Amino acid sequence: MIDFSRKPLFLAPMAGFSDPPFRAVVKKFGADITISEMISANALVFESKKTLQMLEKDESENPFIVQLAGSDEGVIKKAVQMLNSFDFIDGIDFNCGCPMPKVMRQNAGAALLENLELLKKLVSTIKTHSAKKSVSVKFRLGVRDKKADCIAKACEEAGADFVAIHARTAKQLYSGKADYEALALAKSAVTIPVVANGDIDTHNASEVLQSTKADALMIGRACVGKPWLFYELKTGKSVDNALKKEIILYHFEAMLRHYGKRGVPLFRKHLHEYSKGYLGASNFRDEINRIVDENAMRTRVESFF
Repeated sequence: MIDFSRKPLFLAPMAGFSDPPFRAVVKKFGADITISEMISANALVFESKKTLQMLEKDESENPFIVQLAGSDEGVIKKAVQMLNSFDFIDGIDFNCGCPMPKVMRQNAGAALLENLELLKKLVSTIKTHSAKKSVSVKFRLGVRDKKADCIAKACEEAGADFVAIHARTAKQLYSGKADYEALALAKSAVTIPVVANGDIDTHNASEVLQSTKADALMIGRACVGKPWLFYELKTGKSVDNALKKEIILYHFEAMLRHYGKRGVPLFRKHLHEYSKGYLGASNFRDEINRIVDENAMRTRVESFF
């Protein structure tokens, strides 16, 4: 399903941002693999309408991976069996990296890094019951102490086909520097592919690949407001203002197709990011916060960018 010999580019799952419209944008402009926002296994099993909607994908997304989070073996099994019924899902990724307190209090996300036996049991459960092409795990270096090599080995032993490692501890959240040396140590400890994640952009992508020996790169926050980052990484070319404007408008139309009229207010957070660094950005953000009509929003976006 995934040719790691080509050093593919993944879009990281990001709550509130990596929805189908955003994934469609990065897919069109260079991303190879897209992953859903983190989906609670509990919410999926109880058939939450909002959660089921999070399984929707753009037709361009191939391959498409769904990320699950949870800590109860029985619930995880049921969630995987539900996902098996959706033919358009190519892989299941297990979240062992979310550092948010509300997730960790449920013994899920990064909390599992403190209990490798449970982590292995849950990954093995997914692997045993999944009918998808791949099972992967996304995790951090640890909660406080860095032990990514041990975590990676545990994932491999449990049957994971590949892992993605955010080169920070859970305690760091998104502060401090990503530790690529720790990531390289994890890579050397396993034979399955390793995807590098954390602070990767056009300035250091090649260096990260070389220093860690990673098999792929995963881009997260760096592409929020800059989805053309994938295009730049693929081509080695900088994106001019004309193409940026084309991408922003493409994103807006994708939002309208997916959300209908709700796409207008939902697009504001993206425009806040897109407008950073532009002259008059503050006034622009203030203005678009009051626009509710799609034609008015389109006209203002075209004139500003």
